[in-house]
Amino acid sequence: MSAVRYTVQHETLYSYGREVVHSHQMLHLIPRDSERQACLGHSLLIDPTPAVRSEHLDAFGNRVTRIELDRPHRRLLVRADMEISVEALPALPLAEGEPWERVRDQLAYVAADREAPWLEAMRFRFESPFVHIKRLFGDFARDCLQPASTVLQVADCLMTKVHEEFTYTPGATEIATPLLEVFHKRRGVCQDYAHMMIACLRSAGLAARYVSGYLRTYNGSLDDEPPPPAEPAAETPDTSETPEGLVGADASHAWVAVFAPPFGWVEFDPTNNIRVGQDHVALAWGRDFGDVSPLRGVILGGGSHTLSVRVAVQPH
Repeated sequence: MSAVRYTVQHETLYSYGREVVHSHQMLHLIPRDSERQACLGHSLLIDPTPAVRSEHLDAFGNRVTRIELDRPHRRLLVRADMEISVEALPALPLAEGEPWERVRDQLAYVAADREAPWLEAMRFRFESPFVHIKRLFGDFARDCLQPASTVLQVADCLMTKVHEEFTYTPGATEIATPLLEVFHKRRGVCQDYAHMMIACLRSAGLAARYVSGYLRTYNGSLDDEPPPPAEPAAETPDTSETPEGLVGADASHAWVAVFAPPFGWVEFDPTNNIRVGQDHVALAWGRDFGDVSPLRGVILGGGSHTLSVRVAVQPH
């Protein structure tokens, strides 16, 4: 298969009940390049115009935009327009690659002369603010941790287990909902599915990272109609489905990458129970959602607010 080129539009609109006097925001809205995708173009519209705007790379190599708004405002509009090329991925037989026990043991071994890919992977083996390592998660994953299974077999089994045992329910959780609560309720949205799978992999001693991005959509351009109002909420996807049945289109999406030598990082989408392919566009990755939130910051004033988020990912 040849590369697929996408035009991506991501629009976020905050409407405040009272004037915001001052605001600092951090944006993860510039897609990163990787072996499977390249950012061919990018623009970022921010209204009102920030007094200060800068860009840098964070600790995980994501491109971050920081802005400061120093004049009173009742709304904040952020629109990112991107052009992305996504390459086809080679088929990877699940039975090939290193046994998960060997990878687990190697990730636990720290030495100054370790190869760079292993040192990088070790950063994603430990707890993070939204993903705690618990025996409960290890027990949940036990059926998938068969002796001598490859990392890919373990990850594929866990992806299916999370997909089948959890119910996709928009509004059932918030960003701050503890993962243990999600586990017991067995309900959530894409970031919960991703956090759950990551917790299971890390509890088994494997390295897994959280990937934020988008799915191919079929809803036309964001210019077709104005953004609808929304209740205060995190940037979580709705129940939209593409013709192929992929849940999570038309909004931000999330999935999991697992370190699987000798193939490197291999991505799985537990929300849809599929390997990540050309329908997925990656934006950023980190330990969990907190590292890659599309827009996060602090404000002075504002009162209550409403939030609307729209995404369109169209091939061309």
